Amino acid sequence: MSRLLKTLPFTLAIVALSIITAGCSNQAQIRVVNAIPDSSSAFDVYVNASKTAPDLQFPDVYPTPTTPVKYLQVPSGSNTVTVYNYGTTTNPVFTTQGVKFSASEEYTVVLAGFLNQSPQAYVTQDNNTAPNQNTGQNNVEFRVIDASANTPNSGGFDVCIYQTGLAQPTTPTITGLQLGQSSSYVSLPYESSYTVLVMQSGTNCGGNPYVNQSYGQTSGSNGQITTLVIVDNPNGQGVSQTPIETVDLD
Repeated sequence: MSRLLKTLPFTLAIVALSIITAGCSNQAQIRVVNAIPDSSSAFDVYVNASKTAPDLQFPDVYPTPTTPVKYLQVPSGSNTVTVYNYGTTTNPVFTTQGVKFSASEEYTVVLAGFLNQSPQAYVTQDNNTAPNQNTGQNNVEFRVIDASANTPNSGGFDVCIYQTGLAQPTTPTITGLQLGQSSSYVSLPYESSYTVLVMQSGTNCGGNPYVNQSYGQTSGSNGQITTLVIVDNPNGQGVSQTPIETVDLD
């Protein structure tokens, strides 16, 4: 057998591997949140012509946050997100075009808004790099996404995050969140539990909060990252007291 024939299988294997690697490098990763509170049906969510998040109930995340697989691969570039009622492929609930994903990046796609008020897919880029660890002090991070169709028209939401058991602060940690917006990542010194208040903007952490919840750190002091998604009650009757919680890094 000639040397050419002997080396041909190896060459073909290298070419195939290169094609696979190139294909993977052109993929982005997403997870999808159903925050539309007034739908009577679960959704099938398509990215372009591919069913990406099937049977997505309100208020759930796909993939489920507790599973090892936290993201789905989708094409990078400009995409179309189409939402159908579960089990159908006609008469879409809504379509959002021009949804841009960059290769090798991670995103949270939030379906939000009331059905009769032009809901859409809002996209936030994620950063699951472990928080910087200062000498002698480990850090954790929180991020808040506003997916509430009941966001106050005047100023949106302020969010106050502080160590559980300490005095409630008067200066918000996050200010002016509007529907579809995400805060930046807030880095805090590690403590075992934090209290999160979601308030009407401009109240300086006072008054009656929409949300008053405590969140423990499940990973000890190893740089946990938590994303909280503000959602509404079923049928859209007011803001839910319980945001969706995803532990992005533990």
